[in-house]
Parts: sequence; structure tokens; C-alpha cells
Amino acid sequence: MKKLILIAVLMIFGLGFSQSNNPVLEVEGQLVKATYFHENGKVQQVGYFRDGKLDGKWVSYDVDGSVKTIAEYKEGQKAGKWLYFSDSVCTSEVDFSNNQILAVRTINAIAGKN
Repeated sequence: MKKLILIAVLMIFGLGFSQSNNPVLEVEGQLVKATYFHENGKVQQVGYFRDGKLDGKWVSYDVDGSVKTIAEYKEGQKAGKWLYFSDSVCTSEVDFSNNQILAVRTINAIAGKN
């Protein structure tokens, strides 16, 4: 019963996260893996929930399948290093702890481009 309630809550949460598509939910041990999709069928986000809260690594993709963001959550709060990408190149890093920004680093140089 507890798992059924958790899945129902995740599905409701998923509707707000991705209004046009339902997520695919998979139980993996103590975690629930959620995969959201763009309207074109490509993956939009992949991440995990623990006890109904975002937990662990979340990866977001643009409509072409390129990585946009790699994020970390701990018990529903932003934590660790978040990486932001543009044209598959990391453009900035943000360090979080307990939903608070600790540091921001902008990466201006793009290797291999003049």
C-alpha cells in the first residue's frame, strides 16, 4: 500500500514536471527511477526519488538529446555540484548545500573553438 501511495504521489508530481507526458517509473531497491520525455519522444529528464523526494543524480536533456543540466539532490534539496551545458559544453558550475548556493563558476573558454 505504501508503494502504491508513493507511485501515485510521484505521478501527480510528474504531471507538474512534464505536463504533456507521463513519466516512466521504475522501482530500483529503495529508490524510484523517473524518466520524463519530450513531446518528440526523446528523454527530457532522468532521476531518482527516495521516500517521495528527489534524491541523487538528475540529468536533463534538450529536445535533441544533448545534456542541459546534471544536478544532485539530497532528501529533496539541491546539493553538490550542478553542471550546466550549452552545445554539449559545460558553461557553468554551481555548488549547493541544503538548497543554498555556495559558489558559482562560469566557464568562458570553450576548448577547441576559436
